[in-house]
Amino acid sequence: MPSSIHANAEAVTICGAGLAGTLLAILLARRGFEVNLYERLGDLRRESIPAGRSINLALAARGIRALELAGVMPAITPLLITMPGRMLHDLNGTRTFLAYGQDESEVIYSVSRPGLNRVLLDAAEAAGVTIHFDHSVQAIDFAAHRLLIRNGKSGRDIAIPLRRVVGADGAGSVLRHELVKHGSIAHSEDLLAHGYKELTMPPAQDGSHQIETHALHIWPRGGFMLIALPNTDGSFTVTLFLPHEGPESFATLDSPERVRDFFARYFPDALARIPNLVEEFASRPTGIMGTVRCARWSMSDDILLIGDAAHAITPFHGQGMNCAFEDCAQLDALFASDGDWTRVFARFEQLRRPNTDAIATMAIENYLEMRDTVRDPKFQLQKALSLQLERQFPGRFIPRYSMVMFHARVPYSVAYERGRIQSEILAELTATATTLADVDHARAAALIHERLEPMLA
Repeated sequence: MPSSIHANAEAVTICGAGLAGTLLAILLARRGFEVNLYERLGDLRRESIPAGRSINLALAARGIRALELAGVMPAITPLLITMPGRMLHDLNGTRTFLAYGQDESEVIYSVSRPGLNRVLLDAAEAAGVTIHFDHSVQAIDFAAHRLLIRNGKSGRDIAIPLRRVVGADGAGSVLRHELVKHGSIAHSEDLLAHGYKELTMPPAQDGSHQIETHALHIWPRGGFMLIALPNTDGSFTVTLFLPHEGPESFATLDSPERVRDFFARYFPDALARIPNLVEEFASRPTGIMGTVRCARWSMSDDILLIGDAAHAITPFHGQGMNCAFEDCAQLDALFASDGDWTRVFARFEQLRRPNTDAIATMAIENYLEMRDTVRDPKFQLQKALSLQLERQFPGRFIPRYSMVMFHARVPYSVAYERGRIQSEILAELTATATTLADVDHARAAALIHERLEPMLA
């Protein structure tokens, strides 16, 4: 039901019809705004779009909460595959399953990015959003206070007022670069020395998944790793994360023989299940990853950056999409109580920045955990202990991963700080322990009372 605050159908322009831009368009249209959504690519529901972004993603509680707010979860649920934990693959082929949470309610979901985007585009049009495909942002004319957009089909440029424009145009945001070039904002782009390449593990002959369906599969190998997420058609999207340069790197995998030898050495059980490995490796692009930070996200009531355009993060906590969806929900909540765009834009940034900074840091830390630490028996002991302490001290001790993935109302910044304290507690309790039976639970209760409870108060 549109809010009475915006009964005059104020106009807003959103650049980027990816996941965040389309979800925000739905929320604002439902609130009574006249929304125009501009997308540089064609309509993926009707034409093939070039690859370049991850095929599937991990959907968690924060993203689900925002999608429920937009009323689209019933259409998305059939696209989801539950992943209640990690399946670790050793070099010798041994598999070890590590649950993410306490029970079957604490799961994350594999979802198709294109499939999710199609649902959101349909819902946006149903909500009254006008979508302009093949329209790319070219520049900002600051002197004339206009946004210049090119129609890719006609080749003609159009100019629209530079007012109430939301940039949801991704990590390579043209809007952000225009603002930086003009001197309106400062930013940093910290690229990882590691890249990624996506491959496909096809279904078995009977159409089923070749490996366990309900898990996020990880082949941790120290300085690099392979992961696999299930798709509804029986396939897996397999992603290799590897340094760009060095002894074991994308630079050294420069021939079919070297690619096959590398997989035979480090991922033999995956190699046996990816028949087109060499061909796919040669044809698929090598992606880059990094963290984007901006000194400012907004300029008066003219422009606001959201999602990856404002704060791109690495993909290792599965929170890029979820964080961007949380941006949309936060912005919608602010418009519910305030009709002043300048105040809303400023307040949005004030509320979100500590949380986006926190998840950016946690994403990098999770990469180290996934590719290396997860193999350490001490880590596995601390993981089991953290779940046990959560059962013993509900609401007081919650594993950091659980706070991020399953507790949508716990801010990222709080999860980060509580997680830091809890990590210290776990390290102390397991310093001389090798099993859960060795842990001093009286000491655990004292540490939680001393260090965590004051923070909760």
